[in-house]
Amino acid sequence: MASCSMASAASGFLPTPNVTGNASSASKSNMVFFPSKNNNNNSRLVVKAAEEAAAPAPAPATTTPPPEGGKAPKPKPPPIGPKRGAKVKILRRESYWYNSFGSVVAVDQDPNTRYPVVVRFNKVNYANVSTNNYALDEIEEVK
Repeated sequence: MASCSMASAASGFLPTPNVTGNASSASKSNMVFFPSKNNNNNSRLVVKAAEEAAAPAPAPATTTPPPEGGKAPKPKPPPIGPKRGAKVKILRRESYWYNSFGSVVAVDQDPNTRYPVVVRFNKVNYANVSTNNYALDEIEEVK
């Protein structure tokens, strides 16, 4: 309800246009405020601004920034873990799918992630779950 009172309090005044701008500028802006009737929630604020006539077109963004100081950008590190879709064998003894095979769904490339490999199985466990995360040393890629 506090926002309703702020809207009704703000709609009762009319700001003066900014006249300190450059006289040669072709930019104009118009603001119109409609005072609310009986402090109802149907009050609206209408703001209209005209475009600048001589606005330069924005330069297209480049996909790669130019190298600074003649240095080449760092090459990407090699991907961590098996590729997506690879068949893996589970080596974690306490896992429901121990010695079972599953397919890799995704591999988190952050080296600080503890269990980066997401594996999906055909068989669900007791909780009706068919995916699990594993560490790189808990899986073995099957050719």
